Amino acid sequence: MNEAALRLLLEQVRAGELAIEGAVSQLRELPFRDLGEAVLDSHRELRCGHPEVIYCAGKTVAQVRTIVAAMLEGGGDVLATRATAEMAAAVMELCPEARYNSLGRTLVIQRRIRPLTETSIAIVTAGTSDLPVAEEAAETALLFGNRVERINDVGVAGLHRLVARLDAIRCARVVIVIAGMEGALASVVAGLVARPVIAVPTSVGYGAHFGGLSALLGMLTSCAGGVGVVNIDNGFGAACLASLINQP
Repeated sequence: MNEAALRLLLEQVRAGELAIEGAVSQLRELPFRDLGEAVLDSHRELRCGHPEVIYCAGKTVAQVRTIVAAMLEGGGDVLATRATAEMAAAVMELCPEARYNSLGRTLVIQRRIRPLTETSIAIVTAGTSDLPVAEEAAETALLFGNRVERINDVGVAGLHRLVARLDAIRCARVVIVIAGMEGALASVVAGLVARPVIAVPTSVGYGAHFGGLSALLGMLTSCAGGVGVVNIDNGFGAACLASLINQP
């Protein structure tokens, strides 16, 4: 239940349109809902501004379907990350308007259409191989009501590509920089723009890259100011933080 739904519920009680017993029945599940294998945090959007998000990796198709069905009963938006095509197909049987981004592995059901922010989040990738993480970030930011500017394949191996897009990056309120290999792009961008930079290391690279560890350590030891770093491949977490910065 979000703040708007709670206010509507209270207004209905005050106007005599809803009995107290009916309101109590709805409020009983406000903090959480026990589904057996999962406990749905129904209170998340009221506390944090966005609903609980389903992390699909490690879950079965049946578990994802059960959780989505329960969330749909609440009437809010649904976001699932790391979803497979099989999971998407199962959810679309429940809700045909669900949208699956196969590249970002995100599944979105948007029930409430909200105006996008006037300010934007720039999502900058070093290479095309970083796009799955970028799309996860973009889908998350868009669902949370943010305008998004995608700027792809501008890594440090060809800085002229980045320089050509600097004006667009500087127009954003916050910048998400997504890079694998040695992760240098975050430091370069932070040294060129007066905006907070959220760095996302990716697991893209050759052997000594250690599955993203080299990019993570490079970003953590950035000599540029204003750089925050999230976990490897965590486009969702980067978008959540960027949304908090971008939203009024």
